[in-house]
Amino acid sequence: MPGPGWSIQPCRCISVGALLLAVAAFPAAAEDLLQVYRDAQRYDAVYTGARYSLEAGRERIPQARALLLPSLSVTASGAAVRIEQESNNELLAPPFVRSPTTRAYTFSLSQPVYRPQNFAQYQQADWQVRQAEATYGQAAQDLALRVSQAYFDVQAAQDTLTLVGAQKAAISEQLAQAKRNFEVGTATITDTHEAQARYDLIVAQEIVAQNDLESKRRALQAITGKEYAQLKPLRNDVRMTPPEPTDMQSWVEIAEKQAYPVVAQEAATQVAQFEVKRASGAHWPTIDVVGSYGNAWDTGSQQTAIGRDITTSQIGLQLAFPIYQGGGLSSREREAAANYLKSRQDLENAKRTSALNTRQNYLAVINGIAQIAALEQALTSSQSALDSNRLGYEVGVRINIDVLNAQQQVFSTRRDLAVARYNAILNHLRLKAAAGTLRDEDLELVNRALQP
Repeated sequence: MPGPGWSIQPCRCISVGALLLAVAAFPAAAEDLLQVYRDAQRYDAVYTGARYSLEAGRERIPQARALLLPSLSVTASGAAVRIEQESNNELLAPPFVRSPTTRAYTFSLSQPVYRPQNFAQYQQADWQVRQAEATYGQAAQDLALRVSQAYFDVQAAQDTLTLVGAQKAAISEQLAQAKRNFEVGTATITDTHEAQARYDLIVAQEIVAQNDLESKRRALQAITGKEYAQLKPLRNDVRMTPPEPTDMQSWVEIAEKQAYPVVAQEAATQVAQFEVKRASGAHWPTIDVVGSYGNAWDTGSQQTAIGRDITTSQIGLQLAFPIYQGGGLSSREREAAANYLKSRQDLENAKRTSALNTRQNYLAVINGIAQIAALEQALTSSQSALDSNRLGYEVGVRINIDVLNAQQQVFSTRRDLAVARYNAILNHLRLKAAAGTLRDEDLELVNRALQP
């Protein structure tokens, strides 16, 4: 018997067909910005290539370290020889046939003691890895910006299509009202023609909006490799706040120090400086500790049929001094010095470019926030104007074209407001990217501004 609190309910059987209909009634779950970004990280070829480039760049350190460590090699050989000797005087040199075999192996060891070029290359490798890491960081930021841009491009196109549909419905209603008023004699045929012209125009605009939405979806698919039935839209109550810190110069100073193009070029400058040291070190002597151990044995030779077993070992210092190489060493040294001076100018240009991009994006964020506030006020005013024109048309003090124009103004302002919000978010992300501070946490913050 069931325990206390239990009750036996009558069996409720649901057919499979009814279950499928119930599942189909629910729309596919909308994807948010973070999920789209994760899909892009797994699919985007540019980002994946940058990751492999980073892995390749990190191998510079063990390769350079290997030039400072000992190297050991072994060689081995074996041979079978057939010797036939004929003699013109068998008493002095009797003829013979021999088939001796020979085998040998040698271990060779070399340990660099003084090689300025190798040591400079080892120091250079660390900066090459830093350069690769900065390049990868820039690729990660670029992916975040490309995904965000494509995501909100789809949202803007969807908003435009929705607003065009709403405007189409409003114009259709206005057209029907104009026809009714003409039939009862309270309006002229001009009102009907004006409403019909606006309706035909909005139908054409709807086709353009549908095509634009499909194009934006394909652009997002090219980055993520997936099609999304629905994306989470931005909440209507989102309020844009000024960037922190609030002054432009602070952002510029941050960008000049840690923007990824600046960091990558700083590393490239250091690499060029160590390349100068490498080229200069080619003029200096090199000292290595060299050693070998080998064994060779055979079962005879042309002179004797007696076998031998020989073991040799040696160790010593090897000095090499480049005296003259046809002027090639000096030429490479001058080339490295010129490349270093060029890299310093490239670094200065990277700082100036990052500062300019930061200033432009900062102003875009500030102006975007002001534009949103102005458009919100304009939307309120446009809606009031539309209500007044509708009332005036009903009492006969406004004509149909006034209502149509007021409707157009309302829908245009709504579209501009939505685009301004998307642009403000994107400009904020671009500002952080220009300063080298864009992280996944920033996308998470934007993601929280989407509708649940």
